[in-house]
Amino acid sequence: MNPFTTHAGLIAPLNRPNVDTDQIIPKQYLKTIHRTGLKEGLFADWRETSTGTPDPEFFSNQPRYQKATILLTGENFGCGSSREHAPWALLDYGFRCILAPSFADIFYNNCFQNGILPIILTEHEIQDLFERETMHKPYSVTVDLHQQHVSLPGGDCFSFEIDSFKKDCLLKGLDAIALTLQSQDAIHAYETRRRTESPWLFQDRTS
Repeated sequence: MNPFTTHAGLIAPLNRPNVDTDQIIPKQYLKTIHRTGLKEGLFADWRETSTGTPDPEFFSNQPRYQKATILLTGENFGCGSSREHAPWALLDYGFRCILAPSFADIFYNNCFQNGILPIILTEHEIQDLFERETMHKPYSVTVDLHQQHVSLPGGDCFSFEIDSFKKDCLLKGLDAIALTLQSQDAIHAYETRRRTESPWLFQDRTS
């Protein structure tokens, strides 16, 4: 996955609490194991009105948000089922960062495994960003993972906390598989030693 170091991007507002993974990517879009093409299902039920026409108020239907890479949203984002298609769909749309007061635990961890940085800010800071975005459209911020802060136009800055291990993996672009492969030589040496020490474990039982 791509490393995350410093990212400057346009904010897309989704001012709703408790957005669950079925709302992020509805179940009918879960038939694939590929990570591309899922942006077509991102927030599918909210993008349309009850008559089936595009909702002009929803951010993804507005031209100014077509290149947004930072999602600003409400508390408990990503609750519900643990489907990994949710961060896949967000990443496929172009989001590299999500700003919220809180996240569901499984979704939060899945973001790191897919190169998305979920940032927890205070409710006051999130509301401040919503107000600034409303007043100054389009509105962009800069996220610095090294320094752990979000820089706003005009000089204001919001700091955030992050687990040091997750931070290091994201800075280096390492998911669980890539992290394991860093120890490939040690794994091979262990497997070779085990074959010598306990050869009966590796006998061909089909003969």
